[in-house]
Amino acid sequence: MPAIGRAQAWPAKPVHLVVAFAPGGPADIVARLLGQRLGETLAQPIVVENRGGAGGNVGAALVAKAAPDGYTALLTTASFAVNMTLFAEPGYDAERDFEPVSVVAFQPNLIVVNASSPAKTLAELFSEAKGKKLPYASPGTGTSAHLTAEYLFKVLAKVDMFPVHFRGAGPAVAAVVAGDPPVASLGVAGPLAQIKAGRLRALAVSSKKRVAPLPDVPTLAEAGFPGAEFDLWIAVFMPARTPAPVVNRLSGAIDEALHAPVVQERLQALAFEPGGGSAAEASAYVKTEIAKWRRVVQETGAKPD
Repeated sequence: MPAIGRAQAWPAKPVHLVVAFAPGGPADIVARLLGQRLGETLAQPIVVENRGGAGGNVGAALVAKAAPDGYTALLTTASFAVNMTLFAEPGYDAERDFEPVSVVAFQPNLIVVNASSPAKTLAELFSEAKGKKLPYASPGTGTSAHLTAEYLFKVLAKVDMFPVHFRGAGPAVAAVVAGDPPVASLGVAGPLAQIKAGRLRALAVSSKKRVAPLPDVPTLAEAGFPGAEFDLWIAVFMPARTPAPVVNRLSGAIDEALHAPVVQERLQALAFEPGGGSAAEASAYVKTEIAKWRRVVQETGAKPD
């Protein structure tokens, strides 16, 4: 009974939301949007902390070791599932060390180039890449953007492009705007403002259909690669053994936030599809994603840097 009593009183102080990537990328954008709304719902501040590095492993490992008292949570991306196979020692076990809370949002990845690039289409980019090694920026080793690019470039297009990993989408976007490297694979939200400003050019999106903020950008299927669909998802986790009432309270608060019209409009403007649902649904989804990305890592032969 004492544990349940403490859970019912939760939260009695600020909750720290550790974002496993640098500021400016999809995870950070969603964390700050969600954090503001959750703070109102839970009547306690949500303190967003960016702990980027190793494709999300630094932040995940930090939260895995945190006290399971409900005051430390992790917001990360599909890299959480990818890294279980990609890294021999990611620093955590995705299924043993965490309680899934909610899959918050989904978003496709984009292949983008610096606006000065001669490539106007994916076919032109691949033609440029034939016969030479061409670097591309990723928001981190093990991110869905990294694996999307590896699968597209190496398995489907069979071009010799290699990743340059950054500590999140924000630094990767800045690098591609500067032209070094001139190509990137990123979730839509990170480079969207720079695409709108004309500093970057989007060549293709990894979704089943075109995204509303970029209606002129073809899907990978339209660009000649049918069936190539990969989502970047964003989810919230708590350390294993966090009391179930706390996990369910946070899951319910996130679901409530995601149903608010202002949150939905903001997410959709950034090409996010709102998620939500129960903690049990989040747990089942993450298990399927771990299995899916295991296959992609094995097929691409991707290695961490």
